[in-house]
Amino acid sequence: MQISVFNPAHLPEQDQKHAILEFLYKHLEQFGDPIDQIERAFDYAMGKNQSPGGFVIIAETADGIRGATIVNKTGMEGYIPENILVYIATHQNHRGEGIGKLLMNEVVRIAEGSIALHVEHDNPAMHLYRKLGFTNKYLEMRLNREEQHGTLNA
Repeated sequence: MQISVFNPAHLPEQDQKHAILEFLYKHLEQFGDPIDQIERAFDYAMGKNQSPGGFVIIAETADGIRGATIVNKTGMEGYIPENILVYIATHQNHRGEGIGKLLMNEVVRIAEGSIALHVEHDNPAMHLYRKLGFTNKYLEMRLNREEQHGTLNA
């Protein structure tokens, strides 16, 4: 298994970027987002638009990508974790082979500072994250403007 790391100082070729985006879109399955949102996170990790950057890690064999992750730097050192793991996926035909663990170990090794991630309560990867030392410190709450139905009057 070959591990490749891309960051603002080591950008992927355009065809590599496209392959990574397509891989994540397909293999994130129910935990994924539209490909344009995945691309925005990828571009952020590559330092586009003066973002703090981050990194992308892929695990591949001669047959293609087997796993990929995108980690963005938050630029909020000291009060928010310095990194957020935005996406991680393993090939649907190669789950249970340790690829996710390999990727997560690389993320932990490479990231400077703390790492946050969001995980659905029914995601089977929750066990791996806990085993690696991730804890559930907070309950996340979001206000989605598109879904907002009312306001609170003081």
